[in-house]
Amino acid sequence: MVERLVPDELWVLFQRVVPEAPSRPQGGGRRRHGDREVLAAIVFVATSGCTWQQLPAPSFGPSGATAHRRFTEWTNARVWAKLHRLVLDELGARGELDWSRCAIDSVNMRALKGDLTGPNPVARGKYGSKIHLITERTGLPLSVTSLHDSQALEPLVRGIPPIRSRRGRRRRKPAKLHADKGYDYPHLRKWLRQRGIKHRIARRGIESSQRLGRHRWTIERTMSWLAGCRRLHRRYERKAEHFLAFTSIACTLICYRRISK
Repeated sequence: MVERLVPDELWVLFQRVVPEAPSRPQGGGRRRHGDREVLAAIVFVATSGCTWQQLPAPSFGPSGATAHRRFTEWTNARVWAKLHRLVLDELGARGELDWSRCAIDSVNMRALKGDLTGPNPVARGKYGSKIHLITERTGLPLSVTSLHDSQALEPLVRGIPPIRSRRGRRRRKPAKLHADKGYDYPHLRKWLRQRGIKHRIARRGIESSQRLGRHRWTIERTMSWLAGCRRLHRRYERKAEHFLAFTSIACTLICYRRISK
């Protein structure tokens, strides 16, 4: 199961970003579980949606408490964002990323508690966490955040890392950006123009967001892939950084599927 959840190519990339294990000068103590087994356990929790206590330790080796402790360490070290960037670099070097048209959208995930939560106006005020995502033309996620619509676009675009290209310099700016009415704010349009990014944002009270559907269906498909990561389907994490870490893991797995094809 470990090799299935963490294939060799993904494991090679992960080894480039994972911090070294702390040494024990005095020696002794229990043997530290391997990083690959712990990573497989974390991926299992992310994709299955089980709690850390429900993790089947005999299948992986580390217990739920060990996997959660290592997950926290790696989250604090920004391992998941670095891994996502490495996978994007591999895709960019193969010419798999299309920067001609990007799209931005959001989805609300049910949340029981924690930071970055609020009432969902389209779900009878039930609490949830909003995930904003920007994807390239074919739907591969480039950047993710969790903020209000009026505040999310700039961090999303700024959050795109410099990604390798098949030829030439690294790239981090889309040629054109599509968005629905939720992002229709004058300061956002001005901000995009100042950075030389063409925008196609539906205007409130004038245009229908449905006209953008022929270009934005790819990001809607990506949102459904994101919801397939069952740990995001209903949020249990109190800390916002842990919730965003699972979101980065989901984005990494979505991008890695393209590499493994």
